Amino acid sequence: MTDLSTATRPSQLWKQLSADRRQMAADAFWRDENAMAEQAEALAMIAQRIKFRLKSVQAMPTDKKARQLVSLPAVSEILAARLLVSYHLQHQRPLMGRFLDALGITHEDGLIADEEVTPPPADRLGAAARTLAESFPAEDVRLYLSTLVWQDPETWGGLADLPQVQPVTAGTP
Repeated sequence: MTDLSTATRPSQLWKQLSADRRQMAADAFWRDENAMAEQAEALAMIAQRIKFRLKSVQAMPTDKKARQLVSLPAVSEILAARLLVSYHLQHQRPLMGRFLDALGITHEDGLIADEEVTPPPADRLGAAARTLAESFPAEDVRLYLSTLVWQDPETWGGLADLPQVQPVTAGTP
């Protein structure tokens, strides 16, 4: 299993997203009912950056809060991780479902149904990652698999060494 210190951190993944995807993630984040703690952190960061009272930032429309969040120069690992999770839950359910189907893991619309998931063997992880790579853009696959590694390294740490998770460099397909 790969040491997480060498894996791409959520804040790095966030910075690597295209402007459109960051906007989509930020919008999904503000609509995520399970992100209250992270939303409070984001509100405080935005208020401090634009020198507004917290109450004024809270009252902003969702699209404006999303734009303000995207414009922050940096976010914490916890906030970045929640942004990525919100993005996937809102916009990548087919990809999530396909991955779990390829692994034979029971799910409901991309969300794992069981409380406990046994870490899949390396060969099955590799096959599932290849299945995604055949059906979805490489950037989406890399982002999803990297997010899984950070969410639960005990279960998904075996994904970290797969080619589908490695950063694409200039001149690489």
